[in-house]
Amino acid sequence: MESPNNRIIVPLDVPDEASALATLDRLPEVTFWKVGLELFVSVGPKILQHLKDRNKRIFLDLKFHDIPNTMAGACRSAARYGVDLLTLHATAGRQALQAASEAVLEGAKAANVEPPKTLAITLLTSLNSRDLAFDLKVPVELPEYTLNMAMLAKESGISGAVCSPREVEPLRRVCGTGFLLVCPGVRPTWAATGDQQRVTTPKDAVSAGADYLVIGRPITASDDPSGAFARICEELVV
Repeated sequence: MESPNNRIIVPLDVPDEASALATLDRLPEVTFWKVGLELFVSVGPKILQHLKDRNKRIFLDLKFHDIPNTMAGACRSAARYGVDLLTLHATAGRQALQAASEAVLEGAKAANVEPPKTLAITLLTSLNSRDLAFDLKVPVELPEYTLNMAMLAKESGISGAVCSPREVEPLRRVCGTGFLLVCPGVRPTWAATGDQQRVTTPKDAVSAGADYLVIGRPITASDDPSGAFARICEELVV
């Protein structure tokens, strides 16, 4: 079992390179960072090299969603960066997921790096049951939908899923211990929930079976980021 500080992934949700480096300098104790669309589009793979130079682990959260051939090409290229985790949408479908799972192995082998663990997005944590039913017109209850997406991902060779902590327990029970579960939408009791709809505390998420927790604003927007990070780590071992 990894130590708490290695299980918390902190997002670099900033708009440019200077802001990213300043955030890294403020939180040297964080070992695992998430790079999402905003920063990657702004800076490109240069930010990944900055993280590697500091011996950090990398969650490249680009959420690929396209036809199978395009998904495979994107995943093949992303795997060459030597990142640890890479996201794609389960709703891309079985063929695209299978193509992606094969492509990361090809890309990593060509670059002589370890292949990333692929993670399927089951349902964005900003969405709730009403959004699923009324806006997306999906006639399935939310827990069943996320479980279906996770099972599709597992059957397609994907390493794990990104899911709300509220869905961790059934996903862990059905998908087994070898399937990675990474949870955004995790908030300590002393932090605001923001735009996340399906949230729970770090300790409850880990107890339910989460492998990694993505926790951003409670840490990065704090007046004392290092203190907030340490407080969350302590809560996980109490």
